[in-house]
Amino acid sequence: MQSCLYECHVMHHRFAPKAHRFLYRIFLFAIDLDELDRLQQRLAFFSIRRPAPYAFRDRDYLPTHEPVHNGPRPADLAPSSPAASLKERVTAFLAARGVDLSGGRVVLITLPRVLGYLFNPVSFYFCYDRSGVPVASVAEVTNTFKEMKPFFLGPECLVHPAIPSPVACPPSPAFRLRTPKYFYVSPYSDVNLDFDFILHPPGDRLSIQIDDYAGSTRTLTSTLTGSRHELTNARLAWFTLKYPLITLRIISLIHWHALLLWLKRVPWFAKAARAHDQRSLHRPHASIARSPRLEQSGTTPAAVKAETL
Repeated sequence: MQSCLYECHVMHHRFAPKAHRFLYRIFLFAIDLDELDRLQQRLAFFSIRRPAPYAFRDRDYLPTHEPVHNGPRPADLAPSSPAASLKERVTAFLAARGVDLSGGRVVLITLPRVLGYLFNPVSFYFCYDRSGVPVASVAEVTNTFKEMKPFFLGPECLVHPAIPSPVACPPSPAFRLRTPKYFYVSPYSDVNLDFDFILHPPGDRLSIQIDDYAGSTRTLTSTLTGSRHELTNARLAWFTLKYPLITLRIISLIHWHALLLWLKRVPWFAKAARAHDQRSLHRPHASIARSPRLEQSGTTPAAVKAETL
């Protein structure tokens, strides 16, 4: 099967306004969306319909049939219906941007629900045509308010020769895009920064880098690097023991490092303060859904949601 697991290192290094760096280990699923039924049949701890320690639900991803906050109408983004499968929604999302995925496949790098709890700071879709050539990628960013925003990297973003990988391995093709964020990811990062994506299609190694830029100044770099493992019952059981309650660990680390940044007196701002600059996202939080422009709220630092990238 194409589906597998990746054991990864996550590294974040903030350069400005104050330095802050951390490194931790996780594991991720790489799921070929055409193999979901086979995975459910083969894996004791994985399910797409019934309750299970690892539960994959289509509705948790790419909600292009839902309203879009402060952006184009849903039909302008991707024509889809609530009944469409995730593979169908991805195909429609790409078709709306001129990419024909007929007969192709989609590999999703993510974590499913773990004991019912879901949180992915970012999930990555790698899309291949019928001949197996990578033609597009989508980075679906989710913040701690459960808002979601997809960033599209099309065929024009595929770079040859590739940008050097963050890990020591032979160069490979990579999707590269620098684009305005317009999304509240962290109270310590302006929503008007740029994302700079470098996404290598996964193989024996996983290599992803996302940088934040304020003009020409890089303020933050984040890397996700790892090695491929077969997706078997034994391997999944071992990773479950090695990384228990992985989604809860991720959200706990996010809030822990947010507290450390606050203790370092890094300037922060409340989510409602920049409502008009948060664009083209799904499932808007009440703090921005009430009005396109809101004055800064009385949120206290203790209530600030933490960074997810």
